[in-house]
Amino acid sequence: MPRVLVTGGAGYIGSHTAHLLRSRDHHPVVVDDLSRGHAHNLDGLPFHRLNLRDTRALASLLKNEAIDAVIHFAAFIAVGESTRAPELYFANNTAGSFSLLEAMAEARISRLVFSSTAAVYGDPDAVPIPEHARIAPVSPYGESKVMVERALYWMDKFRGLRSIVLRYFNACGADPEFPLGEEHDPETHLIPLLLQAVLTGRPITIFGDDYPTPDGTCIRDYIHVRDLAEAHVLALDYLIAGGPSGAFNAGTGAGHSVRDVIRAVEDVTGAKVPYTIGPRRAGDPPSLVADSSALQRTLGWRPRYTSLHEIVDSAWRFARRSTTSPAE
Repeated sequence: MPRVLVTGGAGYIGSHTAHLLRSRDHHPVVVDDLSRGHAHNLDGLPFHRLNLRDTRALASLLKNEAIDAVIHFAAFIAVGESTRAPELYFANNTAGSFSLLEAMAEARISRLVFSSTAAVYGDPDAVPIPEHARIAPVSPYGESKVMVERALYWMDKFRGLRSIVLRYFNACGADPEFPLGEEHDPETHLIPLLLQAVLTGRPITIFGDDYPTPDGTCIRDYIHVRDLAEAHVLALDYLIAGGPSGAFNAGTGAGHSVRDVIRAVEDVTGAKVPYTIGPRRAGDPPSLVADSSALQRTLGWRPRYTSLHEIVDSAWRFARRSTTSPAE
């Protein structure tokens, strides 16, 4: 039974992946400083409260827990926040990752699955986006991930650290198997914000309706969190089996505009979404849609939740549960 350190495992995608690992006969050990994760997401998982920049403590933990591999989620993820406080993102996302790499080198751990982002592509030349597309982030968030990806290249070349980089598109939804969902504070993701607007009656602001897209709003590739968790487990198993390093897009290949998502939320909830139109948000490209054929071909991964309505319905079920069950 592989022992897997899951950094950021009390967060949204990390907790889904940690619980899926446990159900697949892996032994996940969670590290999180709970600055943005939630203790109630852990539900009995082995847990250590620790900030990744504490390199010495992290190296000791890796040795004491006899960790075989690492899945690294712990990062700040809000594009808008990264444009207001770039230093925060470079300190946490980049420096925190470099601290983890140093600790892994000391503990002689040579397998890592890294949570990256489609934001590394910036404003792409064409969509769907293949992995060989130009890397040109337009936000500090995207840049903070690019810097780690580059470090992983050199760690592979000179340290023997094999890694799988998963470049996420828009993670969303909730897994019916686990009582987990999106609980960011503050929330920045579109689907939970739209559902909050329905539940509270408070309008959501849509950032821009003058993009060069068919309806003027941003187009994104929405991937269900369970499908994303599956990709991480497959990537881990691939490395454990001796697979080489690689970088893969994780998305469905289907793009939906903000207005498409609003219509889906209204269909699922049976209620109108109150919203207003605001100015564009810094760092938002018009369209991000994945070409995930390499991930499917190499790891045998297939997205299971491909219907936008199905994704929204899973998030709606979680949102309604959350309004009746107080969070810790």
